Amino acid sequence: MRLFTMIPLLTVALLGGACSARDLPPLPRMDAVDVPRFMGDWYVIAHIPTRPEREAFDAVESYALRSDGRIQTTFTYRKGSFQAPKRTMNPIGRVEKEGNGAVWGMQFVWPIQAEYIISWLDPGYTQTIVARSKRDHVWYMARKPQVSEADYQAAVARIKALGYDTSKLRRVPQSRR
Repeated sequence: MRLFTMIPLLTVALLGGACSARDLPPLPRMDAVDVPRFMGDWYVIAHIPTRPEREAFDAVESYALRSDGRIQTTFTYRKGSFQAPKRTMNPIGRVEKEGNGAVWGMQFVWPIQAEYIISWLDPGYTQTIVARSKRDHVWYMARKPQVSEADYQAAVARIKALGYDTSKLRRVPQSRR
């Protein structure tokens, strides 16, 4: 990863949003997540993006459980259009002990880990919302590149109920059907 791409990630990880997580109510999370079942491809349907994701098209987050228990993550996207070349980021995830599979640390650069909380997951493991206590970034993802309008609106309502400003939510264009 190039240095100019890492600087915004470091800033977000170190400084976070304008308000402190202490000022917000605790972020709800799933009681338990079957981590091996969660592995695989997740299409980013909508997000309040980090800086590198702001113009993402065809965004896909792929998780693979490593033999050491950590999670190899591959985030691919195109910047600005469907014709742009694919870009890739490869953070390493770690499932936190106290979260029962729902709380992860995502490391883009050592030693900084960003908090990822699986706040909502449907029973079939086909749609999820990954959030952060700071309410600065959120990802609504699905196993397929498209969801129904009813599912999308339900996810937006869930994200709003988590304490996010949904006017910042960006629907990610996906070329696959």
